Parts: sequence; structure tokens; C-alpha cells
Amino acid sequence: MSPHRHPTTAVQVGPVQIGGGAPLVVQSMTNTDTADVAASVRQVAELARAGSELVRLTVNNEEAARAVPAIREALDALGLAVPLIGDFHFNGHRLLADYPECAQALAKYRINPGNVGRGEKRDSQFATLIELALRHDRPVRIGVNWGSLDPELVARLMDANGRLAQPASVREVTYEAMVTSALESARQAEAIGLGRDRIVLSCKMSGVQDLITVYRRLAERGDYALHLGLTEAGMGAKGIVASTAALAVLLQEGIGDTIRVSLTPEPGAPRSREVEVAQEILQALELRAFAPQVTACPGCGRTTSTAFQQLALDIQNHLRQRLPEWRQAYPGVVAMRVAVMGCVVNGPGESKHANIGISLPGNGERPAAPVYIDGEKVATLKGEGIAEDFIRLVDQYVVAHYATPETT
Repeated sequence: MSPHRHPTTAVQVGPVQIGGGAPLVVQSMTNTDTADVAASVRQVAELARAGSELVRLTVNNEEAARAVPAIREALDALGLAVPLIGDFHFNGHRLLADYPECAQALAKYRINPGNVGRGEKRDSQFATLIELALRHDRPVRIGVNWGSLDPELVARLMDANGRLAQPASVREVTYEAMVTSALESARQAEAIGLGRDRIVLSCKMSGVQDLITVYRRLAERGDYALHLGLTEAGMGAKGIVASTAALAVLLQEGIGDTIRVSLTPEPGAPRSREVEVAQEILQALELRAFAPQVTACPGCGRTTSTAFQQLALDIQNHLRQRLPEWRQAYPGVVAMRVAVMGCVVNGPGESKHANIGISLPGNGERPAAPVYIDGEKVATLKGEGIAEDFIRLVDQYVVAHYATPETT
């Protein structure tokens, strides 16, 4: 059963709704030089086709600002309407003012209140950013990072903490500074005229427990739409595990409206891996369905043959290959569960729980593979062509159970 979602205010980012009870949104970020239009278009397209519903770009200089409209135009020509988010630090107020075509091509602006400026300059530059968002009718994400907290705010809270009879720890003050920075900036934006339905908040940390603590407090103190993610998750298994550990706890508590998994890509690895991981997290928690799922046993001494492993891989590849076509013709197929099991111990049971499943024979078992559809045994496969026969049954199941009136 899906967790009860923390109620938040809906924010519209182009055609995508964040918060307000809308399905959780997967987003990602490019690592190309935004000024390189061709490379940026290729990567945004890769991310969008992998399933990223929002894509963020660095806009850090005039060349990048000039490139954004061309990137938007090229994506539109490819039929990719994915909204683009501009990531601004230090000079966003100037770039958005000097390049209105960039401001218009972006669907949302990301602002880090710790990198807007200092003192009076900070207030005026922040106000300029919000006024530009109002002028172009764009929402903003006020994204606080603990690596770039406003030092004046931290000093203020540290001074107040030092006057207490029992001062809190530095970590506790840092947590409060994160939440205070986000909420004070949001209220400042509202005072300028930006509606709550145009504000998304984030408080990104690098530590799992830190992130969980801060977002729990943020959710308790407001109903702003929330963007979740570790600020630097790391590379490979470490980054995947850290992101999953942090996001799963918060999502299970109903906290969060959009997520990004900030993986450091391994050399040569596709940037779209972060999208796949985000989707897997949401699908594992039964919060979204993006693709059919394959359940397969890990193998043991009963399954020294690699036949079931190969079949599980073949099925996974077949589903991935057919998915773009199936999404159009058979939309419900994303919720399908397929089981490929290796012996009689759990094979029949797991196969019955799946929409369609097969239990291959383990060591010393009769060389036959029963197939179950929606809990009922429908066939027993034998011989050399078990894999091809099972894939054929999967295809038939998709057509029989997920066809729409338009495809029948």
C-alpha cells in the first residue's frame, strides 16, 4: 500500500505538476557545457528518453544563457517537450535580465540563496531574481545546499545558540540554518509577489541521516512542494545505496514531490543511469510504475545451471526492447510483473504472485517448466525452446491484458 503523502501546494512546471498530490516527478541534470548546444541537446534527449520528466542545465555565463533558446528549439524539433530548468549561482540576476530569451525558454529557475550575494546586495539580487520569475511567469526552486549556506544566517543562529544555557550542537544549528534559509527565502519571495504555487523548496545534504532529519523538519513547518535528493550521492554502488537509503525513508513517510539521484557517473557511463535509479526507487516503493518488473531468484546450490539466469536476462532485455512500443499501444504494461525462478522451492509460489511466471527445473528436478498466468498454471514448457516459448507467452499476455480500444 502506498504511503499517505504529505500535503503540499501544487506547482506547474510547463506541462508537469509538482506536488499537490500529483505523481512523484523524476528529474535529472546535464553535465555538458551548456554553451555546447549540440552536446547539450544530445544529453537532454538521452535523459528525457530514459524517462526524466524535468532536466536541469547549468546557466553560469553569457555563452550558456545564449545557448539555452537554441537548445529548447532543437529539442522541440525532435519532439521532446521536456521542461528545462536553469541552474543559477552568483550571477543569475544579471543573466536572466540580460537574456530574456533564455528566461523565456526555461520552464523553471533554480536559485541557491547562499550564492545570491551578501548583505544588502543579497536581498536586492534575490529580489531581482524573483521579479524576473514574475515577469516571465516562471516558478522557482529555492535550493539550499549545506556546502553553500548563507554565512550571515549561520553566524546569526550560532550567536543565538551561544547565548542559550544549554547550547545545541553545531550539527543541530546547521540543520536549523538549512530549514530557516529555505523558509525565510520562500517567505521573502512571497512578500515580493511570487505565489506559493510557484515555489519549490529543497535542502540538500550529503549525509543520509542529515537529509532525513532536515526534510522531516521542513515538511513539518510548511506545505511547499519539496524536491528531494542528496547533494553529492557519490559514484557507483555507494551513490545508488546512499540515495536509496535516504529517499526511501522520506518517500515512505510521504515526504517529497520530485526526486533527483545525483550520481557521479563512472567514466564512459551514460548520464541516464541516474534516471533509471530514480525510477527504480519509486517503482520499488510502488509509488510509480515505469516498466514491467522481472522477479528472479538469486540462485543457490539447487541452481548451478545458468539457464534461469540467462532466461531472466533475456526477458529483461526483451521487455526493455519492446517497452517504447508497448507504452504507446498497451499503457498498463508498465505495471506488469514477470517471475523467472530457478527451482521448485519458491518457483511456483513466486510465479503465481506474478502476472506471468515460469519455474525452471533445478538440479535433479524433472526437466519441465510450469508457467503460471495470474495465479493459474496454464502450460508446462519442455525441451530446447523454453526461453523462446516463454517470451512468446509474455508477448501474448501483453496483447490480451493491456490492449486499449484503440489497439484492438
